[in-house]
Amino acid sequence: MSKLDEKISAYIAEAKKLKLSLEDSLIESVTKGLGPSIYKADAETIASSDPEEIKRLKNNFLIKKLGLTDDAKLDAAIEEVFTQIGKSNRNKYRALVYALLVKKFKKESLYK
Repeated sequence: MSKLDEKISAYIAEAKKLKLSLEDSLIESVTKGLGPSIYKADAETIASSDPEEIKRLKNNFLIKKLGLTDDAKLDAAIEEVFTQIGKSNRNKYRALVYALLVKKFKKESLYK
């Protein structure tokens, strides 16, 4: 099993443990799209308490990658996803956060 496959399996297992309604194929596609960042401990997770990290998530992923417009809905969606994963959960894996946001905004077609 490759390192990528191991990461994908870990994210799928985490999604099932947290009872997130995500398709395995979406998690796999999002994980592949993240590239080498998933192998760096700091980049693999999102610090939900860091305003700069939230700003980067919003600008670089939601606006640039998904093509959404900057409004209050984006902040609300980010907050909702963090609540789904669990605010006290220290492992807010970027792949799962991104997959939940992709699903929330119905942008799965970008990951087909």
